[in-house]
Amino acid sequence: MDAMDAGSLNSFSNLTGQSRWPLQEQVLLRRNSSKENMDRFIPNRSATDFDYAHCMLTGWKVKENESVCSPAREAYRKLLAEALNMNRTRILAFKNKPPEPVELFPSENLTSVHLTKSAKPRRHIPQSSERTLDAPDLIDDFYLNLLDWGSSNVLAIALGNTVYLWDASDSSTSELVTVDDENGPITSVSWAPDGRHIAVGLNNSEVQLWDSASNKQLRTLRGCHRSRVGSMAWNNHILTTGGMDGQIVNNDVRIRSHIVETYRGHQQEVCGLKWSASGQQLASGGNDNLVHIWDRSMASSNSPTRWLHRLEDHTSAVKALAWCPFQSNLLATGGGGGDRSIKFWNTHTGACLNSVDTGSQVCALLWSKNERELLSSHGFTQNQLTLWKYPSMVKMAELTGHTSRVLYMAQSPDGCTVASAAGDETLRFWNVFGVPEVAKTVQKAHHEPFSQVNRIR
Repeated sequence: MDAMDAGSLNSFSNLTGQSRWPLQEQVLLRRNSSKENMDRFIPNRSATDFDYAHCMLTGWKVKENESVCSPAREAYRKLLAEALNMNRTRILAFKNKPPEPVELFPSENLTSVHLTKSAKPRRHIPQSSERTLDAPDLIDDFYLNLLDWGSSNVLAIALGNTVYLWDASDSSTSELVTVDDENGPITSVSWAPDGRHIAVGLNNSEVQLWDSASNKQLRTLRGCHRSRVGSMAWNNHILTTGGMDGQIVNNDVRIRSHIVETYRGHQQEVCGLKWSASGQQLASGGNDNLVHIWDRSMASSNSPTRWLHRLEDHTSAVKALAWCPFQSNLLATGGGGGDRSIKFWNTHTGACLNSVDTGSQVCALLWSKNERELLSSHGFTQNQLTLWKYPSMVKMAELTGHTSRVLYMAQSPDGCTVASAAGDETLRFWNVFGVPEVAKTVQKAHHEPFSQVNRIR
């Protein structure tokens, strides 16, 4: 366990003595334009005429007894000033005059082929967050997963013992559930694929299933773990849970005896779980610095399932996991404060394809759905979000604003906006991935994970 990865349960609001309402916008922190509040102007030395400046400041002055002069002398002074270019009003130059564009090819020689193959314009990436919301009592714990954005465009965030829902379509906020102190705090949240039902992991080892539309609890999953449930991932009707006890459990939410498979390989807390898009492979990361790849075809209901690959290259806790959307067998993982690296794996062979030292704790990873880009969130010292170009891993942007480690990230259903939550108890929204060129229609899943939930007793 790395000291930088250890969680802290101290509330920032308690330290400041201020009372804040959850998910209220911080108007003073919002910037509508990147050019706001830029009132510092630095002159360009290379474009400044220092002789003229010195003359204007010291020598080119009309003495009081010369304020009234003959018309001939005044005409001579004007001609002299014009000849010496002394009629300028500014002493300092702040920018060079842009050079004239060079026309490499005559416009009449351009063909339709040249026009159709024009270079793709570089996307503008805003350096400041679009919106900032208060998130009082957000637990500053590296091993938890307290933020998720559902397919119905509703964001779920756990603040202490309460789960709040923020509807991105109208910016409305509602409270889903508040648990008792003996059961809380809430340690993980995860939306089902339908965007209506949500799983809530608790500190007392239980998992609650809720219907967000009716605001009713459907059932409680017990007996999966011996301690808190810090990570969860859905695979159709299967809810996979990871606990501090190191166990990973597949729960079929449709049936009474919900535990159908158990994966054992981690010796310490499981803090990251992600299913591949195909639903065939599961990636898990733990506080034991290990990453495991599990295959559904190897699963057994009679005995604990053995991993397909055990990846041991990280030197600190692994929470950040992200499956590549354009290459099914590519997995990105991020290490904690003692590791600070992003690694890429071929999950078919278990080979490490690349490793990049980021210089700080990697808390979360998200792939762009529209471009070959990867977003990472970090801890000390900059607490930034970094956008990387894949596979070159060249930094495209570094987004700053959080004043504490950025523990949690979630992506909007359209893939354009990213929400980040940090130990500074703020929730920020970033337009980092841009708008897709072609709007793709999202097909609704045919499977309904809770279609038979009324049969559960």
